[in-house]
Amino acid sequence: MAWAILVGAGLLEIVWAIALKHTGGFTRLWPSVIGVAAAVASFCMLSSALKSLPVGTAYAVWVGIGALGVALAGIIALGESASPLRLGFLALILVGIVGLKLVDG
Repeated sequence: MAWAILVGAGLLEIVWAIALKHTGGFTRLWPSVIGVAAAVASFCMLSSALKSLPVGTAYAVWVGIGALGVALAGIIALGESASPLRLGFLALILVGIVGLKLVDG
Protein backbone atom coordinates (compact mmCIF):
# COMPACT_ATOMS: atom_id res chain seq x y z
CA MET A 1 0.00 0.00 0.00
CA ALA A 2 2.88 2.37 0.76
CA TRP A 3 4.10 2.07 -2.84
CA ALA A 4 0.67 2.99 -4.20
CA ILE A 5 0.55 6.01 -1.90
CA LEU A 6 4.05 6.98 -3.02
CA VAL A 7 3.11 6.76 -6.71
CA GLY A 8 0.05 8.90 -5.99
CA ALA A 9 2.25 11.45 -4.24
CA GLY A 10 4.55 11.51 -7.27
CA LEU A 11 1.62 12.05 -9.62
CA LEU A 12 0.42 14.94 -7.48
CA GLU A 13 3.92 16.40 -7.70
CA ILE A 14 3.41 16.57 -11.46
CA VAL A 15 0.10 18.38 -10.93
CA TRP A 16 1.52 21.03 -8.62
CA ALA A 17 4.56 21.66 -10.80
CA ILE A 18 2.45 22.14 -13.93
CA ALA A 19 -0.01 24.31 -11.98
CA LEU A 20 2.91 26.41 -10.75
CA LYS A 21 3.82 27.10 -14.38
CA HIS A 22 0.37 28.62 -14.87
CA THR A 23 0.13 30.70 -11.66
CA GLY A 24 1.80 33.79 -13.11
CA GLY A 25 3.82 34.20 -9.92
CA PHE A 26 0.75 33.34 -7.81
CA THR A 27 -1.27 36.13 -9.45
CA ARG A 28 -3.83 33.72 -10.97
CA LEU A 29 -6.18 32.25 -8.37
CA TRP A 30 -7.20 28.81 -9.64
CA PRO A 31 -3.81 27.55 -10.81
CA SER A 32 -2.42 28.77 -7.47
CA VAL A 33 -5.14 26.99 -5.47
CA ILE A 34 -4.69 23.78 -7.46
CA GLY A 35 -0.90 23.94 -7.14
CA VAL A 36 -0.87 24.55 -3.39
CA ALA A 37 -3.55 21.91 -2.73
CA ALA A 38 -1.70 19.33 -4.84
CA ALA A 39 1.60 20.15 -3.13
CA VAL A 40 0.10 19.76 0.35
CA ALA A 41 -1.58 16.49 -0.62
CA SER A 42 1.64 15.23 -2.23
CA PHE A 43 3.69 16.00 0.90
CA CYS A 44 1.09 14.36 3.14
CA MET A 45 1.06 11.23 0.98
CA LEU A 46 4.87 11.13 0.90
CA SER A 47 4.89 11.41 4.68
CA SER A 48 2.44 8.53 4.92
CA ALA A 49 4.53 6.35 2.60
CA LEU A 50 7.62 7.10 4.69
CA LYS A 51 6.08 5.24 7.61
CA SER A 52 7.05 1.96 5.96
CA LEU A 53 9.50 2.80 3.14
CA PRO A 54 13.15 3.84 3.48
CA VAL A 55 13.44 7.62 3.20
CA GLY A 56 16.17 7.54 0.55
CA THR A 57 14.22 5.22 -1.70
CA ALA A 58 10.87 6.93 -1.20
CA TYR A 59 12.25 10.42 -1.79
CA ALA A 60 14.18 9.36 -4.89
CA VAL A 61 11.11 7.66 -6.36
CA TRP A 62 8.86 10.63 -5.50
CA VAL A 63 11.24 13.12 -7.11
CA GLY A 64 11.83 10.79 -10.06
CA ILE A 65 8.12 10.39 -10.81
CA GLY A 66 7.67 14.14 -10.56
CA ALA A 67 10.67 14.99 -12.71
CA LEU A 68 9.83 12.41 -15.36
CA GLY A 69 6.15 13.35 -15.43
CA VAL A 70 6.74 17.10 -15.62
CA ALA A 71 9.33 16.68 -18.35
CA LEU A 72 6.96 14.49 -20.38
CA ALA A 73 4.08 16.92 -19.81
CA GLY A 74 6.34 19.70 -21.04
CA ILE A 75 7.14 17.74 -24.18
CA ILE A 76 3.56 16.65 -24.86
CA ALA A 77 1.54 19.68 -23.80
CA LEU A 78 3.93 22.62 -23.79
CA GLY A 79 5.97 22.01 -26.92
CA GLU A 80 9.30 21.51 -25.16
CA SER A 81 12.18 19.74 -26.87
CA ALA A 82 11.95 15.98 -27.38
CA SER A 83 15.51 15.45 -28.54
CA PRO A 84 16.83 11.89 -28.50
CA LEU A 85 19.31 12.74 -25.75
CA ARG A 86 16.62 14.27 -23.57
CA LEU A 87 14.37 11.25 -24.04
CA GLY A 88 17.31 8.96 -23.31
CA PHE A 89 18.06 10.67 -20.03
CA LEU A 90 14.38 10.60 -19.09
CA ALA A 91 14.45 6.86 -19.77
CA LEU A 92 17.35 6.58 -17.32
CA ILE A 93 15.21 8.22 -14.64
CA LEU A 94 12.50 5.65 -15.34
CA VAL A 95 15.05 2.83 -15.06
CA GLY A 96 16.15 4.26 -11.71
CA ILE A 97 12.57 4.40 -10.40
CA VAL A 98 11.85 0.82 -11.45
CA GLY A 99 15.21 -0.33 -10.12
CA LEU A 100 14.57 1.19 -6.71
CA LYS A 101 11.17 -0.52 -6.57
CA LEU A 102 12.73 -3.86 -7.44
CA VAL A 103 15.51 -3.50 -4.88
CA ASP A 104 13.34 -2.30 -2.00
CA GLY A 105 10.19 -4.17 -3.12
